[in-house]
Amino acid sequence: MFKTKTMKACASSLVIALAIAGCASEPDDGNNSGTDTNDNNNNTSENEAGIGESGGDLVVGVLSDASSLDPHTSNDVPSGNIQVNLYETLVNYDDDMELEPGLAEEWEPVEDNVWHFTLAEGVEFHDGEPFNAEAVKVNIDRILDEEIGSPRKILFEIVEEVNVIDEHTVEFVTEDPFAPLPAHLAHYASSIISPQVIEDDYAAMEDGAQPGDHVNEHPYGTGYFKFDSWDTGNQVVLTNNGDYWGENAKVDTVTFKVIPEDLTRIGELESGSAHIIDPVTPSDMARVGNTDGTNVYQRNAASITYLGFNVEKEPFDDARVRQAIAMTLDKEAMLEGILEGTGDPALGPVNETNFGFSENVNQLERDPERAQELLAEAGYEDGFETTIWTNDSRERMDIAELVQADLSQIGIEVEIEVVEWGAYLDQTGAGEHDMFILGLSLGTGDADYPMHMLFHSDNVGASGNRSFFADETFDAMLQEARVEQDEETRLSMYEEATNYLLEESPMAFLYHPDHIMGYSDSVSGFWADGSGLYQLKDVTIQ
Repeated sequence: MFKTKTMKACASSLVIALAIAGCASEPDDGNNSGTDTNDNNNNTSENEAGIGESGGDLVVGVLSDASSLDPHTSNDVPSGNIQVNLYETLVNYDDDMELEPGLAEEWEPVEDNVWHFTLAEGVEFHDGEPFNAEAVKVNIDRILDEEIGSPRKILFEIVEEVNVIDEHTVEFVTEDPFAPLPAHLAHYASSIISPQVIEDDYAAMEDGAQPGDHVNEHPYGTGYFKFDSWDTGNQVVLTNNGDYWGENAKVDTVTFKVIPEDLTRIGELESGSAHIIDPVTPSDMARVGNTDGTNVYQRNAASITYLGFNVEKEPFDDARVRQAIAMTLDKEAMLEGILEGTGDPALGPVNETNFGFSENVNQLERDPERAQELLAEAGYEDGFETTIWTNDSRERMDIAELVQADLSQIGIEVEIEVVEWGAYLDQTGAGEHDMFILGLSLGTGDADYPMHMLFHSDNVGASGNRSFFADETFDAMLQEARVEQDEETRLSMYEEATNYLLEESPMAFLYHPDHIMGYSDSVSGFWADGSGLYQLKDVTIQ
């Protein structure tokens, strides 16, 4: 049964909700089509080829408006989709989630805990400020500044110093050897903002402004588009940066048009009022794919949807109980019934979009009979009563119903409580839940980030570890994998870490949902990365 849990969120809850609600957030709010998963892409080869003429106004119909244009103080994908077209990072991911040069031409570890990045020359910000090593230092220092309170600080907490070697060489000194540093610097959270804008933002803070207020009004990066206008709740418009340091974008402008209703977005795509729409729900894929002039874009996503347990509460303080539940859940039924096959069952916390994924792990196969034996061993032969929390996402409520039905087979009676999104984050962060459903974007392409976020004892609570799993052995395993420099050895360490998690089962890993979008025949050159971020530089419209 469903029970709506009414909670009044405090002011901070509302701020968090605004920052995270939308599509894929960290954590995401359950909109899998816009969260942070055909093989890599099912878009046509013509679409990838960049066929078409330059110019025109590209219209992208989106579910949610941006919350901020400051990449350091926001953490939602609707905002990120604007930011990645205004700003750039030192390192980029290609379509296959492989690292490639961005604002940095090359990088290397010069010592175990020291990295040097050689920067591109002749690059300017939108306000004419030069891009150089000092600009990189100012940006990373800002992310790490306690006064800013960046939700992205976790990505760079291991960085002790950022040093300017010369104008085009910047040095990162980490507390320990840190192999994933380039991957973390490919995350759009490390987007480089004009240092003058950052200086002015600090000045505005002295006059009472919030961190990012000035950046939000002056989003000057080095990107191939510039900011034009923002009609809050309706649309954001970007214009082509004719002074871009590299190859220019093809279209004249991009309009991100907010269209909350699923069928309205599809209608705008069919009529030609929008060229790209996001998301397309699994149930609407056939319509988009079978309509003349419109196509489905689908790719595997760097994200995970999971059922978490509060391991500090009985009976979830017993790993046998947690394993029993994980072994009872029918993931295939979830994939077919909820996602209509547009995703993959999760073997662990990451999928093939992230380094650290391996199929060579000890999967927990579905086995309700063995689950009942485990419950009996733990002293719950007759089962027990409990609750499962979810926010008001249709997908998550569907998951909760399937979990409820599955667990009834082994004597566990589950009451479903639906909680408003902001309060949901607050209350699960405070540990008031029994079981809960949530997801996470795996945006760095490396298992270090999601495993630290979800399971390290330093992140227990609202920081990300809502299972309250605090295990010194596992913390040590993560630290060893973080500092290991040999890739094969690191991979084996993450295999071991995943097996440890499957044994302890602080959560049941459910599935990796696909990203599903739509685009018209007039569009060429469009793709999205594993986090669902639109790559618009090479897009043309006929």
